Amino acid sequence: MFRDFWTCDTVAEGQAYFHRWYNWAIRCRLEPVKKVARSLKSHLDNILTYFDHHLTNAALEGLNSKIQGLIKKACGYRNRERFKTDIMFHCGGLDLNPANE
Repeated sequence: MFRDFWTCDTVAEGQAYFHRWYNWAIRCRLEPVKKVARSLKSHLDNILTYFDHHLTNAALEGLNSKIQGLIKKACGYRNRERFKTDIMFHCGGLDLNPANE
């Protein structure tokens, strides 16, 4: 049910939707749903900033996941410079076949 929150167009509309959802969630008999509702309510001001900027941290989380995969694939790094080089190589969007001019 909370998924539709992100389709709201304005802060006021998002806030109204959240309060309707929150009232439903608190009356729910499932304690995990109540716990999530309380957590979201405590961060509501920060969540509502999405409607001003339309930015999320999804891209950053994806990049972090890619870096964690590199660490796992390499079984760790002993050399910090090699770690930085691998991140730039795999995540930096480098062209492996640059045009010769």
